[in-house]
Amino acid sequence: MSLLVEALERVGDTYGVYGFSGGGRDDVRLSVVKDLDERRSPAVLHRLAGLTPDHTTRMGPPIRHLTARLERADASTKVLLIVSDGRPYDLDYGQQYGDDAVLRYAVADTARAMAEARARGVQPYLITVDPAGADYLREMCDPREYHVIADAYDLPAALASLYLVARAGAVR
Repeated sequence: MSLLVEALERVGDTYGVYGFSGGGRDDVRLSVVKDLDERRSPAVLHRLAGLTPDHTTRMGPPIRHLTARLERADASTKVLLIVSDGRPYDLDYGQQYGDDAVLRYAVADTARAMAEARARGVQPYLITVDPAGADYLREMCDPREYHVIADAYDLPAALASLYLVARAGAVR
């Protein structure tokens, strides 16, 4: 992410960096590393370096919240890059219906949030380091809206590639 921040600074595009996790419906967390109207500073770099895995991967609410932020931004192209370490999951995603229902609910909620983003003029892209990611991402995303990487070291190249595609407006 620090390489992407550096690249965005050089290009001069407006960007924000956020972390997200969940601990159930009433405990969705969004950490602001750098807000859209904030300048890069030592404090931003300190917050970026301090990001750590927190809890579960509840994606729907953060996607909706960040879509609303991007919708208000004065930009012709609005891109939401979501970097995840695994499939959507949270503590209250239909556990009472069994393990399969948990995954179906989480995938369906994330897919709906991404469709809502597209409908509001925000282009979502999801990158995961989960080797099984293609299994559930193809249910949630247009094939051009996700990328599975085998190794975290491949993340900079994947981010750069997707950003260039998004910036060119290749995905509609």
